[in-house]
Amino acid sequence: MSRVKAVQVSKPGGNFEIVERPIPEPARGQVRIKVEACGICHSDALVKEGHWPGIQYPRVPGHEIAGRIDAVGADVTLWKRGQRVGVGWHGGHDFTCEACRRGDFLLCQFGKITAISFDGGYAEYMIANAEAVAAIPDDLPADQAAPLLCAGITVYNSLRNSGARGGDLVAVQGIGGLGHLGIQYARQMGFRTVAIGRGGDKGPLARKLGAHEYVDTSAGAPAEALQKLGGARVILATAPDSKAISALVDGLAANGKLVIVGASPEPLTITPLQLIGARRSIQGWPSGTAKDSEDTMQFSALTGVRPMIERYPLEKAADAYQQMISGKARFRVVLTMVG
Repeated sequence: MSRVKAVQVSKPGGNFEIVERPIPEPARGQVRIKVEACGICHSDALVKEGHWPGIQYPRVPGHEIAGRIDAVGADVTLWKRGQRVGVGWHGGHDFTCEACRRGDFLLCQFGKITAISFDGGYAEYMIANAEAVAAIPDDLPADQAAPLLCAGITVYNSLRNSGARGGDLVAVQGIGGLGHLGIQYARQMGFRTVAIGRGGDKGPLARKLGAHEYVDTSAGAPAEALQKLGGARVILATAPDSKAISALVDGLAANGKLVIVGASPEPLTITPLQLIGARRSIQGWPSGTAKDSEDTMQFSALTGVRPMIERYPLEKAADAYQQMISGKARFRVVLTMVG
């Protein structure tokens, strides 16, 4: 029986272990993917540290997976061997719960999460449900496609569903793994794009990514700066800092919306009065389905939006994770498979 390499965590808070496993076989409705690249996301800490309840260990992390279909299980008709595909956070749905019956598969009551419900992409091969698989455009390399399956889809899908229209002022808070993509998408969607970061040194990068304006939070209140620009129709909060996010609300224009994708456990400090008078709103947004991932990658291929990445071989997964979790990565870390 063929054996393949994988990087697993054996217990909550445990170290990454390089192991050899039997090559997995797809069951009915599943496919096997030969992984070519897997992005490392801050949410991988949920697996590494055991912060998500009910994870069964050992577990292989990784939910930004790009590769090729290697084998298909029974009843799979959409995918063929050799197709370039990816898998993101959304790992599948049951098709029968209330949300699924309304076509809202992302909010499936019994939905699966890649690398939490089943083994992810820190491996040479992985198994995925057919409905969780997204086609990758031919002109998008695997190592650039991988981060788009979580970081990319999260900001792209939230922006396109935010209600903003071409020409509207849209601000992106944070110039990190999510934010550096959010700025690019906002510009390519035709928004008047404002980047919000801390320190004047980030201004040139923000403008290179496509921002029309840069707001330095260390130079003054960002809400005041946004109001001087006319107020934001949408503020996309990508950095998980509840205090910094709360400070943005007064920068919204009338009917403006604060869209939060940066997950922080700390509470926001916002008064009802800040929302009521100008009819402002606050919305959270998760990632998206496989079809949303396809839309994200196709838009990226069409417009030239690309993640800035640092590459590591699979065997260096521990070093790659540390580079990400330390905040030193500029801006996404990607594991690449050889052979």
